[in-house]
Amino acid sequence: MPLEKLHHLAKRYEHYKGIASESYLHAAHVFQRDTDSEYEAMLYNPFICIILQGRKEVHIGQNSVSLVPNDALLVSHDLPVTAKIFEASQAAPYRSLVFALDMGLLRSLYDQVGEMFQNEASASALAATPADPSFIAPMVRYLELMDAPLDAQILGPMIVKEIHFRLLMSPIGGMLRNLLSVDSHASRIARSINKIRSSFREPLIVAELAEIAGMSPSSFHEHFKSVTGTTPLQYQKDLRLIEAREILLKGTPSVSAAGFEVGYESPTHFSRDYSRKFGCSPKHHLALAK
Repeated sequence: MPLEKLHHLAKRYEHYKGIASESYLHAAHVFQRDTDSEYEAMLYNPFICIILQGRKEVHIGQNSVSLVPNDALLVSHDLPVTAKIFEASQAAPYRSLVFALDMGLLRSLYDQVGEMFQNEASASALAATPADPSFIAPMVRYLELMDAPLDAQILGPMIVKEIHFRLLMSPIGGMLRNLLSVDSHASRIARSINKIRSSFREPLIVAELAEIAGMSPSSFHEHFKSVTGTTPLQYQKDLRLIEAREILLKGTPSVSAAGFEVGYESPTHFSRDYSRKFGCSPKHHLALAK
């Protein structure tokens, strides 16, 4: 079975990446954990993830997906999510194979095939489905290159391009196709997301984001939530809190300093939002850094 072979190769690839002094296989990453996790907040960048062992749940806003072995998770936009890993142990760790998506490569492919597609209103920026053999097969071939450095150097980029093409053409790729259409709602919302990400410390002005997206404020709010599963204000808040946690865990003079650094004006407001997001006070995470 292709997925069984992929899992076997992923276990070898994890070891290979740890010892290879020079690797030409940069596109893939194996994530492994041998204990269940709590619900953890993090920022997902566009990727395709294949669940090989264990289970995972991912939430954003009111949208959620539950993933089991042989499922694929496709993320098309930058998304602040909450995720939890289940059924992980030292004997049978949670394991997934992740390929980061190259949006420039996807755009070059879309230029060749874009006329074939129409906007898909039901597509989601966080999409899950049983893994499709069309993109599993090139993933297998990509990992097989770890035993042939010259082949990896020459053929690796070609296979990565094939993986992107298969995802673009697959049923799970609906939001990717929407995103790459220049004037689509998904593409416009992506521009507003870029603005929020680059200035998340600043006050959120919905009218300005709507103008960037070329929409009225009411239409922008509706389409933002349709694409991301959350509101612009909550999206910004999640970015702030995820960044604040990183600042606290690296060590900072105080909780209030972390809050101010990510854009909060009130330490009380910051501590309340932080506790709701992470289930513990910011002082707890600051203490871990000391």
